[in-house]
Amino acid sequence: MGADEAGKGPVIGSMFVAGVVIDEDQLFDLAALGVKDSKLLTPARREQLAPKIENIAQDKYVLEVRPEVIDELRQLMTMNEIMVKSFSKVVEKLSADRAILDAADVNPGRFARRVKVGSGTEMEVVAEHRADKNHLVVAAASILAKVTRDRSVREIEKSLGLKIGSGYSSDPATVQFLENWVKEHGDLPPFARHSWKTAERIKASFI
Repeated sequence: MGADEAGKGPVIGSMFVAGVVIDEDQLFDLAALGVKDSKLLTPARREQLAPKIENIAQDKYVLEVRPEVIDELRQLMTMNEIMVKSFSKVVEKLSADRAILDAADVNPGRFARRVKVGSGTEMEVVAEHRADKNHLVVAAASILAKVTRDRSVREIEKSLGLKIGSGYSSDPATVQFLENWVKEHGDLPPFARHSWKTAERIKASFI
């Protein structure tokens, strides 16, 4: 099993954590498809690969953590603890001999131990930095997480009839969208993470 997240850092939209279970013999099939870390693939290529990965996978699960849930949890715990809880939920839903996680902590060993305890799994759990680059099964999970995240952002745009950019604070289009929204509506949109510094700064500037 491999697990990875997409959308930990954006100021807009949900975070998604994907878990994928692949039979060891079928890792060759992932390689043949051209599966690699989602960040190294174009959005169109990720969209092409996602259904093929789902066909090969023995099992999969994608957890959505909505912005308002992230904001609520951040009042009680750190983002690292939220990552542990999120990965634990995904690991808990799946079964394999071994789980490889893309570490969402500076200390991969600590992250693996906390997720194992949090999920109550009997699986061997390991975590590594850059696991999405080093393990095909984690790369497959990274693709599913990123595709789900991208679709979610496009759905927000479609419902509004407006462009919101990537959703990241570093994206000028996203910052411009939030500034315009706050000026017009007097508050942040419900799909923004209100506890993010960028969101707080924009809100303070216009209210």
